[in-house]
Amino acid sequence: MMNDEKALSSSFIVLSSSLKIMQHTISILVANEPGELSRIVGLFSARGFNIETICVGKTLEPAWSRCTIVTEGDDRTIEQIIKQCGRLARVREVRAVTKSPHIEREMALIDVSVSAGRERQEIMNLVQIFRAKVVDISHEKMILELSGDWRKVDTFIEMLKPFQINEVTRTGCVAINRLSPFETAEAETQTANAAA
Repeated sequence: MMNDEKALSSSFIVLSSSLKIMQHTISILVANEPGELSRIVGLFSARGFNIETICVGKTLEPAWSRCTIVTEGDDRTIEQIIKQCGRLARVREVRAVTKSPHIEREMALIDVSVSAGRERQEIMNLVQIFRAKVVDISHEKMILELSGDWRKVDTFIEMLKPFQINEVTRTGCVAINRLSPFETAEAETQTANAAA
């Protein structure tokens, strides 16, 4: 009886870990033709999959576009999404980027109200710490540009909340797998900088 309970308990642990909800980045190589993007988005919405961000751009081959989608789900759900996207006509490649070491980047433009003096200096300190840029400025406002992974962008916006944020525009995530199969010191440094 005890052995059965232990086996059941261990099975539950394995099942629970495999159903863990995580953020995943999916890369889809799709024909650069009218209506192709809407078919991919339609597949997600028809099956109840939420898209956190979506970013599309041409590749070296003008006839093909790279579509990068960030979504949430357990491993089983993501595998299902990949299989279903792969069955679509004029889709050449679908892969889960987050299954291997990878580089992710997102850009944000942030319009923030700021007065001269101490407040402006505090924002400039944050700009320096996060390696952001001031891309436009007036007597009462600044527009800041930041690129990094979504954690860094989220943290920067959170740090700006004590000031008056007027507008935030984000590009969505683009991603590529690393040349090395191992995470590098750069990834660890970026995570540490974002948390700082």
